Amino acid sequence: MSELSHRRRLLVLAICCMSLLIVSLDITVLNVALPSMQKELHATVAGLQWTIDGYTVVLAALLMLAGSTADRIGRKRVFMAGLVVFSAGSLLCSLAPDLNLLVLFRMVQAVGGSMLNPVAMSIITNTFTHPRERARAIGVWGAVVGISMAGGPLVGGLLVESVGWRSIFWLNLPVGLAALLLTLRYVPESRAPRARRPDPVGQLLVVALFGSLTYAIIEAPNAGPATVLLFAGIALMALLGLLCYEPRRAEPLIDLRFFRSAPFSGATVIAICGFAALGGFLFLSTLYLQSVRGLDALHAGLWMLPMATPTFLCAPLSGRLVGTRGPRLPLLIAGCAMTASAVLFAAFEAETSDATLALGYVLFGVGFGFLNAPVTNTAVSGMPRAQAGVAAAVASTSRQLGQTLGVAVVGAVLASGVGSSPYRDAFVPAARHGWWILTACGLAVLSLGALTTGRWGRRTAERTAERLEEAEVRQAAGIGTPG
Repeated sequence: MSELSHRRRLLVLAICCMSLLIVSLDITVLNVALPSMQKELHATVAGLQWTIDGYTVVLAALLMLAGSTADRIGRKRVFMAGLVVFSAGSLLCSLAPDLNLLVLFRMVQAVGGSMLNPVAMSIITNTFTHPRERARAIGVWGAVVGISMAGGPLVGGLLVESVGWRSIFWLNLPVGLAALLLTLRYVPESRAPRARRPDPVGQLLVVALFGSLTYAIIEAPNAGPATVLLFAGIALMALLGLLCYEPRRAEPLIDLRFFRSAPFSGATVIAICGFAALGGFLFLSTLYLQSVRGLDALHAGLWMLPMATPTFLCAPLSGRLVGTRGPRLPLLIAGCAMTASAVLFAAFEAETSDATLALGYVLFGVGFGFLNAPVTNTAVSGMPRAQAGVAAAVASTSRQLGQTLGVAVVGAVLASGVGSSPYRDAFVPAARHGWWILTACGLAVLSLGALTTGRWGRRTAERTAERLEEAEVRQAAGIGTPG
C-alpha cells in the first residue's frame, strides 16, 4: 500500500472517512431524536439509555475481535462486510415496532459498526506510513467527527420534525452503499504478514465484562440491590479472568504488553474519560433542550451548533499540531476546555442563561475537537504495523466504552435525582451531579495528558516497541513466549 499514488491515498482516506461519517452521524442524529422516541415508544430514561448503550456496548465488545480478524483475513474484506451489516441493521432500526426490537436492531448495527472504524484506521495507518502524513490524515479523520456533530443535529432535527424519527436511520443506506462500491473498486487488500489466532475465551470475557457492567449501572436506579450486585460481580470476575488469562496466550485478544507504554495507557484512559464526557454531554443537553426548554428537534439541533462547529474547526488543527509538536499540547487544550465547560454547568448552572449555555457548548466543542487526533495517533504510533488493527481497535474500544459508561452513569444519576418529581422542575438540580462527573472526566484528560506525554512517557513507549518487535521475531522463529 505504500506504493499508492498520492491521489489514490487521498481517495482511500475519503472512503474510510465515509464509514466514520455514518457511524458518528448515527450517534448525533439519534440523540436529537430521543425525546420523539420516548413519546412514541413510551420509553423510560433507562429505555433511552439502552437505545444508545445497546449499540455502544456491543460495538466496544467486538472492536478488538474485528481488528484482529481484519489483520488476519484481510482488512478490505472485513470492512466491506461491516458496511453491509451496518446498512442492513439501519434498515431494520427504521422498521422497529417497539423499544425492545429497536435496541435489538441497534445491536445488529453495532456488529457491522465494529468492522468499520478500527479496520478503517488500520487501512489508513498502512496507507500513510510517514508519521507527519499519518498525523494529518488522522486530523482529517477527526474532522469528520466534527462534520457529523455539525450536520447530525440539523439533519436529524429536520428529519424528525418533517418525516419522523425512523427516517434518521435511512441516512446510512445511500452512504453505506456508496462506500461499499468505492471500497470494492479503489481500496487495495491488506493483511498482517503473519495471521493471529482467534481468542474465543478472551472475547467471551470482554462481552461479559462490558455487558454486565453496563447493565449494573443503567438498571441501578430501578433494579434491586441483589441484581445490581450480581451483575457487578460478573463484571469483576470477567475483568480478573482477562488479567489472568490473556498474558498466558501467545496471541491474546488484548495484548497487555501494549500497556507498558505510558502514552498508550494514557491515551486509552483519556479516550474513556473524554468520550464518557461526550456521551454524558449529549445525553444531558438533548433532554434539557427538548424536555425542559420545550424546543422541537430542529431548534434543539441549532442550539448544538456552538458545540459542533468548534469541534469541526479544531480537529484538523489538532492533527497538524500532533504532526509538528506531538500530542501534549492538544491534550492539554482538550482537558482545560472540557473541564471549564463542565464547571460552568456544575457550579454556575449555565443552562439558566443563553449566553452561558452557548459558552459552555463552545468550550466543550473546542476541547473535544482537540481530543481525537492525539488519542488516535498515540494508539497506533510506535506499534508494529503488523498489529495496527489491534492497536487501533483498543483505542476505538476505549472510545465506545467511555461513551457507554458516560451515558450509563450520567443517565443513572439523572434518573435518581429526578425521581417522581416534575421533570422540568427537577432536571437542572438533578443534572448538576452529572456535570460534576463530566468535570472529573475533563480533569483526568488534562492530568493524564500532562503526565504521559513527557520524556518519561516517550522512553516507556520506545522500550515497549522494542520488546514487541523482539517478541514478534522470536515468535515467528518458533521460540517466542507470551508476556
